[in-house]
Amino acid sequence: MKRVAILGAGGMGTALAVLFGQAVRTVQLWTRDPARAQEVQRSRQNTRYLPGVTLPDNVTVLPNACDATGGAELIVVAIPSAYLRQTLTELAEKIPPKVPALSVIKGIENATFARPSQIIEAALGPRSIAILSGPGHAEELARGLPASLVVAGADDALNTRVRDTLNQRFLRVYTNPDALGVELAGALKNVLGIAAGMCDGLGFGDNAKAALITRSLVEMTRFGVSLGAHPATFQGLAGVGDVLTTCYSHFGRNRALGERIGKGETLEQVLASMVNVAEGVPTTRSVHDMAARGDVDMPITDALYHILFEGKSPLEAVTDFMLRAPKVEWNP
Repeated sequence: MKRVAILGAGGMGTALAVLFGQAVRTVQLWTRDPARAQEVQRSRQNTRYLPGVTLPDNVTVLPNACDATGGAELIVVAIPSAYLRQTLTELAEKIPPKVPALSVIKGIENATFARPSQIIEAALGPRSIAILSGPGHAEELARGLPASLVVAGADDALNTRVRDTLNQRFLRVYTNPDALGVELAGALKNVLGIAAGMCDGLGFGDNAKAALITRSLVEMTRFGVSLGAHPATFQGLAGVGDVLTTCYSHFGRNRALGERIGKGETLEQVLASMVNVAEGVPTTRSVHDMAARGDVDMPITDALYHILFEGKSPLEAVTDFMLRAPKVEWNP
């Protein structure tokens, strides 16, 4: 690849601008705010999301989507899922047709239950789409700390091109044909991240958090398999790998949101003070509704839904969960 366009100049979009900037000739990073584009282009830093990280000289920051995507061999989409459909619909006429896309978005749209790759295709038209996921906090990726990610999609050639372009000294990328599972795992781990944060906020210990993560992985796998995903995907980088990062890292905004709720703040109070988007909040609603329609047993997600959207106290939800009828661990 010689030219890559990135839509979205948040933390992950900026981190990928750094990574692709080290591997291709030209990177064009789009943000809708002209003043912000000018400032980042001038200072070579995105101080709002990744302070201290310097953009390579071959990265250009642009507010015009037509200029940003012109001539690109790959369009990386790094727009929060809650704003994805509206933003891409507005930009659709400015984005070249049939150019492959790479999604780094982790969420499921409310009401439609559409995954990011489905929204991208619906808004921008038919094209090859790959999904990049796994334990990859932007703050670490942009600073060159060792990491491994996975790229998945139906187009093997695109998966290989993305893998080979991004593989660097401190970044190892694997391929996976199970795009559905990788995309679902990326969405579901944010739901789990909120629950893990509540454990921290409530002052529970390592035992409780380990049990939560283990049983939540069972839920994730059960949910994914019910929709046609491969169970092994949830034991890989997009599943277990991303879950561990999300549940323990101080960078995890979903975990941080859950911790604050566990300490007594309301969802509205936390969201009003956040700079970054916590994708797990709307995704919890989507997964809860999908599980109900598909008759998929997801007691942890169900408890989290009642806390976030129905005002149930975290401690009461934990008590109710622990007092459920006993069952055999291996039961599906």
